[in-house]
Amino acid sequence: MTEDQDALFSSVDALLRQADPLPDPEERLRLREAGGLARTAVAAALGVSAQTVAAWESGARDPQGERRAGYARLLAGLAERYPPPPPPPPSSAPAPDPEHTPAAPAAPTAGVPEQQQHSPAGPAPDDRRDPARTVAYEPDRDRSGRLVTGPPEPCVLCGQPAGHRAAGRPQHCNATCAPGLPLHPAPAAPRSPAPSPSDARPARPAAAREETAGAIARNVAAALEDNGGDVDAALTALVKRAIPDAMALLNSTRVGSTYDFTNYLSTDDVPILKKPGRNEPDLIWEGRPKWRNTGAERGPARTVTALDANGAYLSALKTHLPIGTLRHAATGEYDRKRSGLYLITPPAWEHDDLPSPLGNREEPGPLWVTDPTLRLLIRLSGPRYGLCDPPVIHESWTSGSSEGLLERFRREMATARDAAIEAGDTVTLEYVKAMYAKFVSTIGESSANREMRRPDWMHIIRSQAFANLWLKAWKAYGAGLTVVRVTGTDELHLIGDWRGVFTEGRRLTDMKLKDEYRIGGR
Repeated sequence: MTEDQDALFSSVDALLRQADPLPDPEERLRLREAGGLARTAVAAALGVSAQTVAAWESGARDPQGERRAGYARLLAGLAERYPPPPPPPPSSAPAPDPEHTPAAPAAPTAGVPEQQQHSPAGPAPDDRRDPARTVAYEPDRDRSGRLVTGPPEPCVLCGQPAGHRAAGRPQHCNATCAPGLPLHPAPAAPRSPAPSPSDARPARPAAAREETAGAIARNVAAALEDNGGDVDAALTALVKRAIPDAMALLNSTRVGSTYDFTNYLSTDDVPILKKPGRNEPDLIWEGRPKWRNTGAERGPARTVTALDANGAYLSALKTHLPIGTLRHAATGEYDRKRSGLYLITPPAWEHDDLPSPLGNREEPGPLWVTDPTLRLLIRLSGPRYGLCDPPVIHESWTSGSSEGLLERFRREMATARDAAIEAGDTVTLEYVKAMYAKFVSTIGESSANREMRRPDWMHIIRSQAFANLWLKAWKAYGAGLTVVRVTGTDELHLIGDWRGVFTEGRRLTDMKLKDEYRIGGR
């Protein structure tokens, strides 16, 4: 065999190992527990974290490459030692009467997907162990196609604990506990009356709420356990997986949401988002400020306080984001119900004691800006502020939008962040920071995040952070303070009693003291 053939066959063997089927997630869990193996022990043997093994056992993720081959070998060995329990004996009960079909599961709550609910009352104990008297349904899946799971409850077919759901009820996946029983599609939910406006947003299932609310704490606890309580090692591990964990949290917060957004946006379809070269930027101007008040620096000697805005990107997740694919419009119309990117001629800015909402942009002429920058300019041109003329819109790329697309995602991280500050929990605090910061930085074009490609979202979120900082500067200016510097998304330098304007602290609504220095008097 030549070297080329040897390399070719090795590649094919690797593909065959990857194609080896694995048992259903529920069977993976059963085999590990039957062998008395701790999740951490399996993780150590395969070179992964216990959280990863848990994801394999829930069906949220599957192993790949050499780890898949090793995991398959482990499961095959356990299956030889611990075969599944024999199926229950056939029942002698008469065949079901077509005129008296088994009762369908209870109707789901209005607005909640049936696949995500539990039946309030399961079948009678006798029915749970008698497949002939119970209908087996196809397993429930969420919107991404993953199997729906929940706390183990007695299977409606065999009575043994089952983590999967079918038609909203606990059932072993694909009715593996009752071989030969035909699978039926889940019964359709009865049409509910139209909800009132106050009830228009579907409620999230309780199980999904509990899973989401505890996800960050569970990840931190698992990382500490995997690393023997070593805080530094646990934090390193958490930061490394911050991107997939953030995406998993985002997906869990989307259960029962009103809108399904587009995860991928082709830059070929939206040419202004296409980078001319690998290290060259696209055409979008985010409004990033880097401003200094030269007049104040030339004045008398005074003390300047440098402040930090806490969690700038986390707060900026609350912004108007386009839901679907961006559509081009060669007109100057503006619709507040849409969001995206706009080609504008910006107004002149004639205020030396305030930074321009466009940041340090010096090139004249039209430029592409994001929705937050445009909204800020329109706001400042209105009668309440009267700081500039309205911008002139030439064309746009937009889609219908919502300000709440990421609100549950943002709120979960904000809640965990607040709790960590209260408890002095630096691991959770830094982990949450890595989650939202890396989420924003990788949803554009990054090989580190393959679940989402929304460069428009990345630009919009960053611009919203800059707009939020500008409004803080305006608030200080309106209270009589002198604005000395505005930099990036979070740095604001002021002269005056800033504590009379902002609350000092580490919460998202607070400002944090960074430094003090002297200017002027030269």
